[in-house]
Formats: sequence, C-alpha cells, structure tokens
Amino acid sequence: MTESATSKLLNGDICHRTSNGKKASKNGFVKDHSLFEQPQKYRRPRDKNQNVPHNSSLYKKPFVESFEETPLWVAVLTYMGYGILTIFGYLRDFLRHWNIEKCHVARERDEQKDFVPLYQDFENFYTRNLYMRIRDNWNRPICSVPGAKVDLVERVTRDYNWTFEHTGKVVKDIINMGSYNYLGFAENTGACADAALEVTKMYGAGVGSTRCEMGNLDIHEEMEQLVARFLGVESAMAFGMGFATNSMNIPALMGKGCLILSDELNHTSLVLGARLSGSTIRVFKHNNMQSLEKLLRDAIVHGQPRTHRPWKKILIVVEGIYSMEGSIVRLPEVIALKKRYKAYLYLDEAHSIGALGPNGRGVVDYFGLDSKDVDIMMGTFTKSFGAAGGYIGGKKELIDYLRRHSHSAMYATSMSPPVAQQIITSMKIIMGEDGTTLGADRLRQLSQNTTYFRRSLHEMGFIIYGNEDSPVVPLMLYMPAKIGAFGREMLKRNIGTVVVGFPATPIIESRARFCVSAAHTREMLDTVSLQELLLQDRLFDC
Repeated sequence: MTESATSKLLNGDICHRTSNGKKASKNGFVKDHSLFEQPQKYRRPRDKNQNVPHNSSLYKKPFVESFEETPLWVAVLTYMGYGILTIFGYLRDFLRHWNIEKCHVARERDEQKDFVPLYQDFENFYTRNLYMRIRDNWNRPICSVPGAKVDLVERVTRDYNWTFEHTGKVVKDIINMGSYNYLGFAENTGACADAALEVTKMYGAGVGSTRCEMGNLDIHEEMEQLVARFLGVESAMAFGMGFATNSMNIPALMGKGCLILSDELNHTSLVLGARLSGSTIRVFKHNNMQSLEKLLRDAIVHGQPRTHRPWKKILIVVEGIYSMEGSIVRLPEVIALKKRYKAYLYLDEAHSIGALGPNGRGVVDYFGLDSKDVDIMMGTFTKSFGAAGGYIGGKKELIDYLRRHSHSAMYATSMSPPVAQQIITSMKIIMGEDGTTLGADRLRQLSQNTTYFRRSLHEMGFIIYGNEDSPVVPLMLYMPAKIGAFGREMLKRNIGTVVVGFPATPIIESRARFCVSAAHTREMLDTVSLQELLLQDRLFDC
C-alpha cells in the first residue's frame, strides 16, 4: 500500500448492459475498452472526450480491456465505511490523548512541538487507525521457494496487529497467487538452480565492487550480450536493482528544459525518476491517446513555460503491463504518436517481459512490432526470470552514455554472480537455446492459465479488471472491511493472495490482485476460483 494512483477509468467511456448471453456482474454494467468496432448495439457515441483509437489497422489482433465502473450503492457504502472508521479513529485518538487508551505509534515529544513535525498528521492517523486493523494481511514471512505453492511461518498478534509473534509452526502448501513468478523459474531444482550453484562455487555470492572498478565479471558481459540479443537491440546494460533502474537512469537521460509525458498509472519508480531528473512532468490519462496527443501538440506549439523555447527533449514514459490494473499499453498507437511528433519513448516492461508475446519478448513481441521503434527498453529480471535486478536496452550510443553517467552504474555494487547466471540460464530456456522446448511450453502454459483463470472468474460473476491476455488479474473488493476479510479467509483456505487498498488504489476501488503463473496447475486455479465463489456468498452479497 505504497503506490499512489488516480482513477483509471478512461475519459469518455460509458457503461452498457451485457445482452449477448454472457453473465453480467452484480450491477449489470460492464465497461469494454475494445479497439475494434463492436456490433451496432454496443457502439458508443463519439464525443470529444471519448478514447477512440487513431488507427485500428495498427493492431493485428483484437485488443480488449474491460473496467467496470463502481456501482453507486457500492461507492456510497464504501465512503460510509471509511467515514465510520475515521470517526472511531478520532474517538480513539481522544482516548489516547488522555491516556485512557495506550498509544503504540511513534510521535513527537512535547518539547519538540516548536520544531518542524517529523510525521504527517493524516498519514500517521491513517496508519494507526485504519491500516493497523488489517496489517496482518501483509509482510507474511515465507520459508520456502516462492513457487506455485509456498510454506508460511505462522504468526499471531496479541495487541491488534501492532506486533506479531512467531508460533514456531509452519503452514504448508499455500497456493501462491501473489508472487510475480510468471514462468515458474522461482525454483530450487532444475537447470537454473544447478547453474547458479556452479557459478556460486566459482565466483562466490557477491562481488564487493562496482562495475567501473573491480566488479565487472565476464558473466556480466555475457548476460548483457544475451539480453541485447533477446530484445533485438544493439546493446543492453544490467543493473542490480529493478527500482533503481528507473529511478537512477531517467535522471541521467533527462534534465532541466526537458519534458516528460507520463501515464497517470506509472509505477512509483518511474515517478521518482522523473521527479529526480528536474524535468517538467505532465501526466496523461491512462492509455488515452487523445490525452497524450493533446499534450504533445501543446508541447510543440507552446514550448517551455515563460520562455517558449523548444523543449530539449520530449520523453513519453509508459509501462508494458500496469501491475495494479492488469492493463496493457496501447503500444502501436503510442509509437505512431511518438514518430509523428518526434518524441522519445521509454517503455517499462517489468511485468510484460517474459509474460507476453509468442516468444516471451514482452509487449513489443505481443504486438508484433519492431524493437527499434522503442528508444529506451527497460525491464526487470525479478519476475519472469526468477532473479533480481533490471536492464535497459537500446542503441549502442545510449548504453555507452549510461555506463558513464548513470548513478546506478557508477556507484551501485555489481549484480551477484549466481543471480546473473540465473538470468542467463532462464533466458536461454525461453529462447530455446538450451536444446529443449521447455521455454515454449511454459509460455504456452502461462497464456492458457491466464485465459482459463480470467474466464472462470468472469463466468462466476466477479468484477475483474484489465486486458484479457494479462497474467495480472485484479478482482474488485471496493469496501475497506472486505480487504482484510478476503485476505484472511483465503489464507484459511490455504490460498495466499495480495489485497490492495488506499492509497495504492483509489479509495473506492480496493481489490485483490492475483498473479497467474505457468507453474500453476488447472486444479490449483479451480481451487482458487471455487474458494472465491464460496467467499462471494459470505462476503460480497448484501
């Protein structure tokens, strides 16, 4: 619950009732963001705010995303729930002030009252009165490989989630629906584990230096050459941390006098990198090409504020798969706009690399595009590859520049050798260079599992967000009380999942997020769907 997000409903989209034999959601309204014309009865009126594709011919196959607008009565009840929690929160703060109730949270001493406050008042209030009530749903320690199933360390709290005690027991065989283990490479047996073990014996676990000093190993060079070949770019560079790949490299590429156009749902690492760069930042509506084109036009016509000089650089920043929405970027249209207005494109494929496309090469492969049309290709090894770190790929001049100017390249310790070997082995498996069809089989299994799981939830009447091909599946909960109840009840049924609420999502759009993996069996997915259906009767019926 750390990422900021604003409303993702596309400007101009309207709701329509399903009447084609499909099961509607409980309120009967569905939002359908399809790029291809629907039958006449589903066509929406064209108005100036509607998100209409510029050119449907850019897409080689249907591109369908659905978002259901929050029902009015659900929104009202959700606001009422937060209102009641807030009222009782202030009442408890009153009792704490008079020492009637014990205060567990950190606060300034009386002698510090004339200093600048260390804590923001509302954030502190939200933490102690709302977040703490459902804190047991997060930071659960596991004691096994985060594969299709995990083992959890049992813990209890005796002071309403302020502190936890480990009982010494282990809860085994929890179906793992929370890890980003898209291709199932998070494992301690098999080719990846064996190769990483051999490299550990040869190089050790750590390097103890930066790449520009004594930490540049031959295995790092091999990995970067393989990444460049996998992406289809001239050159690539790897970093030890995915978050720092964004936050430390955007400032190296952009600066004062530059303009960054950022999707409103971009990850915090992208937002931080944009802010650290000192560039002017303007936000466009999620996946809304009209909004993006308007900002591009205005940037070209008006230039910089006050001086009206042309911008030094204009950079469009988008993600492949948006991790909280399950949405896929409309990359063909973004590239068309980027070419038309001579801007640069920064594509974050943290969740899409390895998880999308017939060859697992991400959203560029998914749309059948040329990787050379993307100026800066960023991604992470933390998800589909079962490792750690991130990469940036592009032209050789770009990568050479980053090697000299990126703080993450100059000052961060080199990637651990066994992690680098995990990346090399898993990537070769995906590419089929290991001499087997294991990579292709896993890609196909992930696609089938995604389709099956999304279809199962939809047929059961759940409200789910995102693209039909996205392995990130958000299931809407809306009300704050359901966040904690859903997470706890699923764990009782040996299913581990991630529940998300404000401020990571809009206040009336709390959700559970499932991450589908190629390691999941059909029986596991059926178990999850069945338990959700049982919980629907218990939690969702009003």
